[in-house]
Amino acid sequence: MAGDRKPLTSYWAPRFWPTWAGMGLLRLVCMLPHPAALAVGRAIGRLAHRVSGSRRAVVRRNIELCFPELSVAERNSLAAAHFRALGMSVIEMGLGRWASDDHLAAITEINGVEHLQAAIDKGQGVILLSAHFTTLEISGRVLALNSPPFDAVFRKNRSDFITELQRSGRERAAEDTIEKRDIKKMVRSLRSGRPVWYAPDQSYNRKGSEVLEFFGVPSMHTTATSTLARLGKAATVPFFPRRNTDGTYVLTLLPAFEDFPSNDPAADTRRYIEVLEKHVRTCPEQYFWIHRKFKDLPAEHPDLYADLDSLR
Repeated sequence: MAGDRKPLTSYWAPRFWPTWAGMGLLRLVCMLPHPAALAVGRAIGRLAHRVSGSRRAVVRRNIELCFPELSVAERNSLAAAHFRALGMSVIEMGLGRWASDDHLAAITEINGVEHLQAAIDKGQGVILLSAHFTTLEISGRVLALNSPPFDAVFRKNRSDFITELQRSGRERAAEDTIEKRDIKKMVRSLRSGRPVWYAPDQSYNRKGSEVLEFFGVPSMHTTATSTLARLGKAATVPFFPRRNTDGTYVLTLLPAFEDFPSNDPAADTRRYIEVLEKHVRTCPEQYFWIHRKFKDLPAEHPDLYADLDSLR
């Protein structure tokens, strides 16, 4: 373990017991047949949709902003579907940690691995450019079955215990995990020829970010992908997962961006947003709408989350 990490076995104080109990229940659910396990996840999501008024309002506002062509009933239906997808993501987090390789191979299809291999064959590092979909955690395990070893970027939780659970789960797929602010470590991995799995669609502050439209709505987007590709001398291969209606999964790797990075980081980021929006439209309930995507805008922009009471 790295010097700033502790093994999971060190988190045995009583305040951690509820989390351990939850992990135990999750382990039991993951032993069920796959359709039954996902049904439990959908039930969790339906319950969360019913009791989480403030979160439900955020989801509904995000969907309202991004899909204004939908009726109120259609938007509310999509919001409910999103909560079911979130519930299934809890189960998929467990499957990413505990499922066997054979089980994952049986329920997944992966397309476009040749794009990753083509970049590696050129002696380049590769940014596996993804985004926050509810299928994020299981997709890493599936990718690991079909690709050379890669590193994965993560964001620290306020709880060291939750952070370690997240990191150790992702390390079932990744060779190493890199904190999202540790650009130097990402660059070292890329320059050594190691792919890095990176999802930069959530920007938490204005530093290193630009106001760019997402589904036509101004949003803060980090432009770090462009810098990372330049410093790491890396190809950039978009990579997106999707859960099918039958509970199986499709993972798609797209061709590496050509002429990337350019001398315009904002334009580079718009290229990412364009392919991301296209994929979101294929499975809109699976994008992470529960995140306040349109927060932290400069003062000249309205606060899009200021009045959510009517959407609770």
